[in-house]
Amino acid sequence: MFAALSIGELSWKELAKRVWSEMQEDEVTGRAAQLSYYFLLALFPALLFLTSVLGYFAGENGEMRENLFRYLSAVLPGEATEIISKTVTEVTQNSGGGKLSFGILATVWAASNGMGAISESLNIAYDVKETRPWWKTRLVAVELTLALSLLIITALVLVLYGHDLAELVAGRFGLGEAFEWTWKIAQWPVVFGFVLLAFALIYYFAPDLEDPDWKWVTPGSVIGVVLWLLVSFAFKAYLSYFNSYSATYGSLGAVIILMLWFYFTGLAILVGGEINSEIEHAAAESGHPDAKQEGEKRPGEKQRAGGAAAAARGKSRTQSTPTARAARPRGAAGQKRSFSVGKLAVVLGAWALSKVGRGGSARKGR
Repeated sequence: MFAALSIGELSWKELAKRVWSEMQEDEVTGRAAQLSYYFLLALFPALLFLTSVLGYFAGENGEMRENLFRYLSAVLPGEATEIISKTVTEVTQNSGGGKLSFGILATVWAASNGMGAISESLNIAYDVKETRPWWKTRLVAVELTLALSLLIITALVLVLYGHDLAELVAGRFGLGEAFEWTWKIAQWPVVFGFVLLAFALIYYFAPDLEDPDWKWVTPGSVIGVVLWLLVSFAFKAYLSYFNSYSATYGSLGAVIILMLWFYFTGLAILVGGEINSEIEHAAAESGHPDAKQEGEKRPGEKQRAGGAAAAARGKSRTQSTPTARAARPRGAAGQKRSFSVGKLAVVLGAWALSKVGRGGSARKGR
């Protein structure tokens, strides 16, 4: 994917205008609402899976769940955290192997539906049509779901067990407390890197594009992650001071808040995709050889298609030229023959008239 950290000749103001225009044209806000629905469907099977894993490894020890809720509450609004923690507590009490298997299957299926919706939205952002067979799009969605699940689980392990891992490594290699404090500070940039990687995987594999080079970091992924974090914390702060959802909607307020947070999450993903596509299209307009124009799945696709069409037209003209050349002599000869016949007809007509005229004069003379 062509998307460097700089945006080249495209100014940030022009980029913002182009992205805003494309967001209106591609109906990004409506598609973000669609994604929030799929995220909600995938959430509780995912919680079922995660809590079953926690129950399997931790048994009756609730410290892992408490740490999980504590870190989730730092990002999620309070009501959303409450409804999630309630569901987790109820499900974890009777976790088992069957529930774990069902959680895995349900999570993969529901989340892959959401990933399919992301693929469709990113195809629209790049102005390309989906040409992959349905089984391939489903396979890509499942693979992305599994990869992102692995990243999420790894990030959760680093957050929940980072301190214990730091103590274990420091004690094993004699690194002391300095390493523990360093890890406490570094674990958050590491988690941020995992989220960046998740966004990069989505932007690289989800749309129906043929990108020659993998980019670990793109402007869209960086802005998308930062936008997601800013919106999450701003939404959480807003609800802390101006929370009227619970008073207005009662017990449904928590579900509405969770849906809104999912909506902002989907919006951040789609805005990042629009940013990448507009940077690439602008680079193609300025003549960059590795950038794709609107509607192209690979760089230079339209140019190659135009060259092939021109070659086909040239071949067609070359094949038709001998016939035309052969037809022209026949036409010229025909014109000459017609001209000779015409002259002969004129001469014969004049000769006949002269004979008639002479015959008439002779009769008058008698």
